[in-house]
Parts: sequence; structure tokens; C-alpha cells
Amino acid sequence: MSSPVSYELEGNIGVISVDSPPVNALSHAVRQGLLEAITTAQSDASEAIVIICAGRTFIAGADITEFGKPMQSPWLPELLDTIEASSKLVVAAIHGTALGGGFETALAAHYRCALPSAKVGFPEVKLGLLPGAGGTQRTPRLAGVQAALDLITSGAPISAGLAEKAGLIDKMIDGDLREAAIGWAGELIADGAPIRRSSEQVVPEHEATLFDEYRAGLARRTRGQIAPANIVSAVEAAATLPFEEGMAVERKLFMECMDSSQSAGMRHIFFAERQASKIDGLAKETPKRAVASVGIIGGGTMGGGIAMSFANAGIPVTMIEISDEALQRGLSIIERNYAGSVKRGKLSEEKAAACRALISGSVDYAALADVDLVVEAVFEDPDLKKKIFGWLDTVCKPGAILATNTSYQDVDEIAAATSRPEDVIGMHFFSPAHIMKLLEVVRGEKTADDVLATVMALAKKIRKVAVVSGVCYGFIGNRMLRPYAKTAQLLLLEGASPQQVDSAMEAWGMAMGPMRVFDLAGLDIGYTARKALSDEQKGDPKSYRVPDLLVEAGRLGQKSGAGFYAYDDNRRPSPDPAVDEMIATAAADLGVERREVSDEEIVERLISSLVDEGHKILDEGIAQRSSDIDIVYIYGYGFPASRGGPMFYADQQ
Repeated sequence: MSSPVSYELEGNIGVISVDSPPVNALSHAVRQGLLEAITTAQSDASEAIVIICAGRTFIAGADITEFGKPMQSPWLPELLDTIEASSKLVVAAIHGTALGGGFETALAAHYRCALPSAKVGFPEVKLGLLPGAGGTQRTPRLAGVQAALDLITSGAPISAGLAEKAGLIDKMIDGDLREAAIGWAGELIADGAPIRRSSEQVVPEHEATLFDEYRAGLARRTRGQIAPANIVSAVEAAATLPFEEGMAVERKLFMECMDSSQSAGMRHIFFAERQASKIDGLAKETPKRAVASVGIIGGGTMGGGIAMSFANAGIPVTMIEISDEALQRGLSIIERNYAGSVKRGKLSEEKAAACRALISGSVDYAALADVDLVVEAVFEDPDLKKKIFGWLDTVCKPGAILATNTSYQDVDEIAAATSRPEDVIGMHFFSPAHIMKLLEVVRGEKTADDVLATVMALAKKIRKVAVVSGVCYGFIGNRMLRPYAKTAQLLLLEGASPQQVDSAMEAWGMAMGPMRVFDLAGLDIGYTARKALSDEQKGDPKSYRVPDLLVEAGRLGQKSGAGFYAYDDNRRPSPDPAVDEMIATAAADLGVERREVSDEEIVERLISSLVDEGHKILDEGIAQRSSDIDIVYIYGYGFPASRGGPMFYADQQ
């Protein structure tokens, strides 16, 4: 096979080109080709060397197909040492993205230029890792300790412009990158520019307390993850040790991360996310319907967030409400959300204005006559939803996709209210819909293949992680949440306090403990739903007696200032002795003997409740694969990514 790396002389400049679609990943063949090219250049007529990539990007990182396999020589650190040691000046020319090992390759060059549209960064922390080929050692020498810590611990890429300000890129290029990079290399030679090796630079001065302060801040945010703390230690080694000794520390800390269960879990999620888009029984060549416009039924918090999700992707939205007053209220919520995004620096004012301009409203269903997709987002009343779909059936054009945002209801029954059930599908967004990444795509019994394929592709366009679910009460996520919630209530009756349950789960890694989640969602929602059920459908009174008592006492959660906790004006929770009394009274009434419950028991029982229901969901074919369940819980329910999702965690145990 021919090498994905080529080398040629262009005048007195040696040009190394990487062409390994789709993202020029650092496969063994690419590493070997780069090593051979840089070695060849040392003894030919070149006076400088340019490393550039074909296609849409610079080297975008490691080759994921080699994950978990024995690494073949040359290892990336060996290759980068060879590049940096070049006796001839080396320029890296960056376009697209230079991420992870790709950016480490650029930092091993002596100079770096980039197109303004390029981005650079180190995403390794998102896989429970740290840069392992000198990224933690070269970055602080060029950009300083603070900038290096911010870049590497965040895992988020930065623009070429910001990288230039930080000292990580030397020159911005307008026009043709190859031509300009070769021209700039020639100028550097003519100017007698020195060979500037990153490893030989001195780390700029910094406060000695910075590392401990940074560790403390990360500890609060990353909940016991190994990689962020190890990144700080590696950067500290760069600031306090010679380069070679710092590299040895980086390698040791990298292997500690690589061998950890945390990285195994996060790498599992990386692959699981990609696997989730593959649909069993759906041909890859299945055609997709065009979606150039969208209608949203309901302008509440959820409907507004869904509207923003489409507008942010450049898709025009028409929002329908029952009255002008309700419509204006919904549009004003969207306005405030965009203003908040601008204030936080998430969007420019120009981008926010462009997105707002794509959202219009009406109180007449006839406004949806020509849209390609409608998403119904009204409250969970099955009769109302069926009525709405009956209206849509008469108003919407043939071929329009009719989607329900229901969290629980039977999509097949909703589809049966139309004459075209093949066009009906579930699109369960998570609140706040314009921020949360998860989208449960519910495939009805009669949902057409091209409808499913279209919605899955559309999910990517609006930057959601989509998981396919079959039809059942609660689908994947909320169905599993029911036994989780019931177990949490039993733990209270048996002797745990709300704060103990929450603290145990949050210390284990959950974003929020169950009682805080219930208070945030509103205890009255479950209470109202239970009122419509028979005693048999409600199940064991132990699983709902306490929240019923809270609601009947006017404690609805955060919105009323009290639920399982008391809340101040800033919605900060504090334990409330009145709740402890309610729990003790309920336990006595139900004949539950109270005892001391350990944090370990809390975690084990709550996680087991998720896993047990997950297995039932798999057995029934509601989820395609266990890793899909993991994706649902990572992106929709605050399950710690470092645990790999409930099903992966259970397998590891």
C-alpha cells in the first residue's frame, strides 16, 4: 500500500503532506510516513520543512480504530522528538482542526501558522486521559501555565485567533495555506530565524499557589475524576522540572489515566455515542425527507427550547399557541434565553439576532400547512395530544413528519389519531431543550423507515445525540427513572435522610441527587399523574407516600420554595426538620422499621434499580443495545461519564 504521507521539494522547501481521509488521524501508517519524510529531509537540498495536510483538516488526533490495540513503533512521542530535533526549520501549517496528538505534532514544529477558521485543542480529558506526547510540557512553555491549564483541562478547542494571542500560533494566513506556508518558510530562512524548539523554552513566571488553587477548583467541578488532577500535576512538572524529566512524569500520569476504570468508561461512551446512530434493520441508503422548515405546537419552556434548537441550526420555525397572550409569553421566553446566551458570551449579538429572526408565531394551525416537520410539545395529556394530531392530519401537507415530544405516552396511540401513522414519530427532547444534548427518538410500530432516517440525521444537524427507543411507558430514560425514584423513597422510609441520599449519589458522581432532581422537576407533576391511576397501578404506597404528603402540605419543590428541602430566594437548598418528621410519621404509619443506612447501600440499591430495569428494556427490545442506555443516562440524567453509564458500570462490577 502507498503511504498516506508524501514528501516533495518545492524550491528550497521540503513539503510533507498527510493525506489520510477522513481526518488525517495519527495511524501507524501516518506516524511511519511522517518519520520517514522528516528523516529524508535532513539530508536533501531543503532548507526548511512545511508539514501540511490534505482534505478538510490538519491532523485531528489519534486513530480511534487503534484504541485498545498494542501501539506500534514509532510511538507519537518518538516521532515528535524527531520532528523537534530536526536540523532544518519546521513549520506546521494548520487548517480545520489540530486536536490532541495533532496539536502536539504542531507544537513539536518550530513555527506554526494557521487559517483564521482553524481550531486547536486537547480533548483527551473527555476520554479520561491527558495529552501523552508532550502536550502538557510544550504548551505551558509557549503559552504560560494558566493558559495551558485552561486549555488542557477544559478539553474544548479554541480558535486560531485565541491560540495566536496565547503564543501557540505564530502567524495567521489569508488565502491559500500551502502557498502562504511555503512562502513564510522562505521568509524565515531569509531572515535567519532560529530553530525554536518548544522543549527549550522557559516556562513564563507564574504564582506558586496557582497549582493548588487550580486543583481545588477542579475537585469541586470534576467529582473525583483522575485525569483533570493529573493534568495539573503534569503541567506543574513542566514548570518545575527539566523537559525530559517532565516528559517522564507526563508518561507516568498518562498511563495511570489509561489504565483507570474512569478512562475505560469515558472511552466506552465515546464509541457508544457513535454506535447509537446506527439503526438495526435500517439500510444505510434509506432516503431522507427534506426538512427546511419546522412547526412547534406549544410555546412553553419546552416548546421554546425546541424552537431554539432548530433556529440555532438555521432552520425556520413557526410556533403555535392557543392565544396571542400565550404566544407573546412564549416568544418573550425565547428572547430572554437568547439575551442570556449573549450576556454569557455563548453567542454574539449578531448570531442571536439571526436565530431570533428565524422564529415566528401564530395562533392558527393553518400556518403549518407547508412545514416539513411539526413537533408537538404540549403538556402530558394523551387526549389533548390525540386531538392535536387529528388537526395536524388535516392541516399538514402530505409527507410532513408529525412528531410528539411526549415523555411517557404511547406514540402508537397518538399516531392512530391520524390517517398517516407512518409519518408519526416520537422526538423526546430534554429540558432545557436548547441546551441538553439527548434526544430520544421513539420508533412507532408503523413509523416509516425514511421518517426514522430523516429524524436521526436531523438530530445531528441540531447537535443532539439521538438514541432510538421502542414504544413503552417512559421509553428508556423515564422508564428506568421510575424504579430509581421508588428505591429513593424506600431508602427515606428505612432511615436515610434526603440530604444523605443526595450526598451519597453526588459523591459517587451523579450531577444531582434524586431528591434535588424531584424538587427541581416539581413534586406536583408525579402527584397529579398518580391521581389518575388505580391503587393497583400506583403500586406499593411506600414508594410514593412521602412525596404525596409533601405536595398535600403545599411543598411542591423549588417553585414553591419548599419540597424535600427548604429553598432561599436564590433557590439554594437546606435541610428541613419538618420533612424529617413527615418521613418518620410515614414510616410508622406504613410499618417500616427505621435503621441506619450506609452511603454504600444507598449507591448500590439506586444504581441496581437502574440496571435491573435496563436489562428488562433490553430483553423487550425497547433499546437496541446496552450502550444506547448508557448514552441516555450520561446525556439525559446526569450519570457520571467516568462511570461509563449504568449498564457499562454494572458489567465492570
